[in-house]
Amino acid sequence: MNAPTSKYPELGFYGLPGHTRTPRDVLRQVQDAEALGIGNVMISERSDYKEIAAICGACAAVTESIFIGTSGTNLNTRHPVVTASIGSTLERLSQGRFALGLAKGFAGRWRAWGVDQPTFAREREFIDILRRLWAGETVIDHRGQLGQFAALSLAPYVTADIPLMYVGFGPKSLHHAGQIYDGAHLHTFMSDEALSNAVAQFRAGEALAGKPTAKGKLWSVLATACDVSESTYLKYIIARLATYLQIPGYGDMLVEINNWDKDILARFRADSTVKNMRGAIDSVATLSQIAEIAKLIPEDWRPAAVGNAKTCAQRWVDQFTAGADGIVIHASTPEEFAPVLAEYDKIRPTHLFSQRTNRPA
Repeated sequence: MNAPTSKYPELGFYGLPGHTRTPRDVLRQVQDAEALGIGNVMISERSDYKEIAAICGACAAVTESIFIGTSGTNLNTRHPVVTASIGSTLERLSQGRFALGLAKGFAGRWRAWGVDQPTFAREREFIDILRRLWAGETVIDHRGQLGQFAALSLAPYVTADIPLMYVGFGPKSLHHAGQIYDGAHLHTFMSDEALSNAVAQFRAGEALAGKPTAKGKLWSVLATACDVSESTYLKYIIARLATYLQIPGYGDMLVEINNWDKDILARFRADSTVKNMRGAIDSVATLSQIAEIAKLIPEDWRPAAVGNAKTCAQRWVDQFTAGADGIVIHASTPEEFAPVLAEYDKIRPTHLFSQRTNRPA
């Protein structure tokens, strides 16, 4: 199947950004984005109202051209055949517009859930099995890090061409991802320097695996808040960043790749408002609590597109200058970022996107 091409194949957006209790909102969001010419929608997963296969299926049913991707789901929470079947079904349902983004998640969750911690070896095996199942193969007598399987298959007539995207930002993980994935979605709140470093880490992995130079596409994930109120800024920028910083290991890595002060992170986590939060900050914190939390986070820890439409559009272009191949617009809905898109159109580096389709990798 030939991939469709929208006006802006290099732009994607996060459907249902952050916390939601109304997942049906994604239907209008994805249709609005398609009408604006956005090439991709990326869907993240939470275990309350954001089961990723259901959301992607809904998006496929109400769109015609936008590419639909997971960004991401975890590679250890479903049996390989179940994940492969999700992929092949969504690829056929969307008429070839599905990409599978996989993440390893964080150790604390897997200990709590009682599931195996992903490793590089398990990740490599999992991806190899997926690709073989999507080619209609039957995997016989598999013995490896994932376990022992007498026979794994979908059906001999299955042929699914599905891009596989790594979702993450750790240096070692990106180097490994460059060897085995088709591209990567990076992370919100990465400085331009951190973004450039991440691209280099993935490219080094590609080179080690003998892949063509810059074969995979690297997507910057950029929170965008155009002409928003203070309360919206707190929800879109502060609450989202604070939620990442809350998570042991996860927040530490974000601080490390940005070369931020670890003592500030320790003070943030020791603050009574943060320490006593019963859940993810962006899910349960009140506006007044988020305002207090904002005082704990330095301004230079908030790399994002914030301000008027022209300023935000320039920050989008900055991502390409730093080495990104695409941008996933986070925090804002298509209706909210439409004014930025109008300004971006005036300064868009069109030479970078010739013969580009909506296929994200």
